[in-house]
Amino acid sequence: MSSGWSLATTSNHPPDPVAIIHHDRDFVVVNKPAGLLSVPGSGPERRDSAEVRLKRDFPTLRLVHRLDQDTSGLMVFALNYPAQRQLHRFFRERRVTKHYQALVQGLVAEAEGEIDLPMGPDWPRRPRQQIDHETGKSARTFYRVLERNPRAGPTRVLLIPITGRTHQLRLHLQALGHPIFGCDLYAPPEVFEASPRLLLHACGLGFPHPGRNEDCWFESRPPF
Repeated sequence: MSSGWSLATTSNHPPDPVAIIHHDRDFVVVNKPAGLLSVPGSGPERRDSAEVRLKRDFPTLRLVHRLDQDTSGLMVFALNYPAQRQLHRFFRERRVTKHYQALVQGLVAEAEGEIDLPMGPDWPRRPRQQIDHETGKSARTFYRVLERNPRAGPTRVLLIPITGRTHQLRLHLQALGHPIFGCDLYAPPEVFEASPRLLLHACGLGFPHPGRNEDCWFESRPPF
């Protein structure tokens, strides 16, 4: 394992281009930069997004899933309605595998484990979510330590969400006692301010091909 990584990253303003990883007649897989919306927000100042940029070259583009604006990494868009319907079904049936990498505060003690904590909206502080053992929905995240930096303190972790709740990875890691660097919602000020971007990257994405009898797997190296 490399020991040369650090918290130093470039600013996410303006966002980098959307890099195309793969495309065929049914879908396109891209690498979304941090700081760019997945789809347009409300108002003209929030129109710039991965979807809008990609539709210039793929006018039949159809949304399948989203990444948070601050999260970088792999996304898949359908290029026709049958493919979109199939991909939606794969996500609903949990036949899609998603891998993330993150740099978190502190030295994670266990080599691997599972965080099983139900989540629900924190309505007074929206869009924040909260651990909710009474009415929250099931939320499960598997994690594995990839690298520890005993001198500087951060740990690099691989994250595999079993469920797909809003802000699941951010909140689960904060609940574990290891918030993600650059997280504006769940990290204390010194951890948020230690990085100019959220150090969370969707590095692996796998799913059955919507038009052929084969499995697809795509990877993207984290930029931190």
